[in-house]
Amino acid sequence: MNHLPVDLTFIDENDVVRYFSHGKERIFARTKAVIGRTVQNCHPPQSVHVVDQLLKDFKSGKKDAEDFWIPFKDKFVLIRYFAVRSEAGEYMGTLEFTQNIAPIQAITGQKRIMS
Repeated sequence: MNHLPVDLTFIDENDVVRYFSHGKERIFARTKAVIGRTVQNCHPPQSVHVVDQLLKDFKSGKKDAEDFWIPFKDKFVLIRYFAVRSEAGEYMGTLEFTQNIAPIQAITGQKRIMS
């Protein structure tokens, strides 16, 4: 997972951070100290209400995914959240997928063969 050009973070059904990838170009810094902490403690206080609402919607089954996009430093960041569910549909946690999409936005024309 560390070789993917995206950041991945997994929180469990109790909102506790259990995993994050260690890519070489991580967008939002993470230290090992976040493992075992609630995800609410990993966000600025002014955005915790958004985190709480998203998790409530995932846990209730109202939503299965949510996307946000923001400019951040020299990047344009797409942040995607996915509810992780068992085969029976039981909420098991949330996967956060973060990617700098500025290079994708710059694509024009077409490419049909390998270079």
